[in-house]
Amino acid sequence: MKISSTVAATLCLSSTGITPENTTLALTWPRTKLALSHPQRSLQSTTSLRPTSSWTRRKPSHITTISMSVAPQETRDGGRTTKEIAKELSLGVTLDGGPVIDFASVKDSSSRAERALADARKRYEASVADGTAASASTGERLMGINDEVVEEVGYEIGEFVKEYVDAKSGETANSLVQKCAAYLRSKADDDTFPRPLDEAPAQFTHGEKARFDRLLSRAYEESGIVTSAFAKTFYLGTQVLPEPAMKAIWAVYVWCRRTDEIVDAPRPNAADPNQEMLTDLSEWEIRLEKLFDAGEVMDVLDLPLLDCKVKYPKLPITPFSDMIRGMLMDIPGLGQDRYDTWDELHLYCYRVAGTVGLMSMPVFGCAPGYTDEMAKEPALSLGVAFQITNILRDVGEDAKKRGRVYLPQRDMERFGVTERQIFDQIVDDNFINLMKFEIARARMYYARALRGVPMLSPESRLPVQLSLDAYGKILDKIEANGYDSLTKRAYVGKWEKLAGIPASWYRTLDIAQALPLPGDWERPTLEDYEKVLEDMLEKKWAKERGRSATSDYLQSLQKK
Repeated sequence: MKISSTVAATLCLSSTGITPENTTLALTWPRTKLALSHPQRSLQSTTSLRPTSSWTRRKPSHITTISMSVAPQETRDGGRTTKEIAKELSLGVTLDGGPVIDFASVKDSSSRAERALADARKRYEASVADGTAASASTGERLMGINDEVVEEVGYEIGEFVKEYVDAKSGETANSLVQKCAAYLRSKADDDTFPRPLDEAPAQFTHGEKARFDRLLSRAYEESGIVTSAFAKTFYLGTQVLPEPAMKAIWAVYVWCRRTDEIVDAPRPNAADPNQEMLTDLSEWEIRLEKLFDAGEVMDVLDLPLLDCKVKYPKLPITPFSDMIRGMLMDIPGLGQDRYDTWDELHLYCYRVAGTVGLMSMPVFGCAPGYTDEMAKEPALSLGVAFQITNILRDVGEDAKKRGRVYLPQRDMERFGVTERQIFDQIVDDNFINLMKFEIARARMYYARALRGVPMLSPESRLPVQLSLDAYGKILDKIEANGYDSLTKRAYVGKWEKLAGIPASWYRTLDIAQALPLPGDWERPTLEDYEKVLEDMLEKKWAKERGRSATSDYLQSLQKK
């Protein structure tokens, strides 16, 4: 699983009439025109910003939003059936008539994955009722904290709580956490929690409140350390936020990190690893619901998220629940390890990346004249741009280490790229052209996301612009590596990211719309990128395929 920041969209490949069997694609990409990560133009030169979003609950059907038909097989190797996939895709909401789809709350309750999670939930609730539950949260480590996290951070997570326990009074770490949670709930508005706990009004001394504040501050600090260890570019962006917003984003990220680890962590001692993981995931969802419904917590790292909910009451539970659906998509036998169409990958991108953007929106806030609904489409676009970038950077690593190919199968077919080629790490003209196409798609979403920066409150614009600029440079690195993401990893160094801060800051200013930076004058507009994608799909294939590593490889397979 790859966690990033926000999501959406889809392009029609099914109506182009291209047949890759005996042809090769010839493309020209002027470096000054199309090799740029973050298009900068005045807002007037991009698609219009409307006061309200145009919502249609349908499967995309326009040239830039048509989904490719679902493959005819009944069950995918990954476990999800074509019927289940098609049902969820049909529930997406198209925003502003463009290629951005909102899959909020979309789930097929009758699917095998949802039924498996529901069954695990019932078993867990029954074990809690009869006192036999073996919760991961009662173990030596906090739930979602494993060897990988501890190794990356350098020490055990959550142990600091013991430093604040009043052992002389018989207080335990858990009772301290619960007192601190009660203290935070006492600060909440009356309508923050739909089903508040039936508890007496909190009565704490000034000394106790000071201790709770110190504990919370330490929990936030640890959340920031985890964020910096796993998401360096993301963490860099948070450093320029006001402190309350910075800490809130850390809290959100740590919840996402822990969710990810519940699914991805090895379980060598489990009799049935998948069943144990489903049980943990169902417990994790129950914990989420209790926190958002009543402000209940289970451990010390839940406190920052509770505090975040108290300070930002509009923080919705939906994107958190949707991310758990994204985790289901990565479970062997229940999810997917191949994505036939862009629509299918789009849904995955929303769940694991777009959701993070929706979690962050209440924290970032909107500028006067804009609303969360207006900012949603750019936020989702940024998520899909980040996630595509992750996928393109890690094509070789995902195949070699995880046996996964996230690139849409239809795209691969169009450009004459095979899975065998990816696993054998063969970079040829076909693979390069496929990468050019996917990079163009990613940049189109970066261009859509760019429109949303002025919609944010002024103090929140720089971190978003920083993340957009720094993450988008990964696409430049892929190009610099000759589009080889099979044997090379595109990487943007720390100092390069830091050196870009002044330019990112300037781009957030109103004057930058009228006087762009010298390098931004030539950057394509959103329409330029959309036109490039259409041209690539409609471009005529050369009559002669020519010889390449792929064609030689395919011919060798046919002889066997």
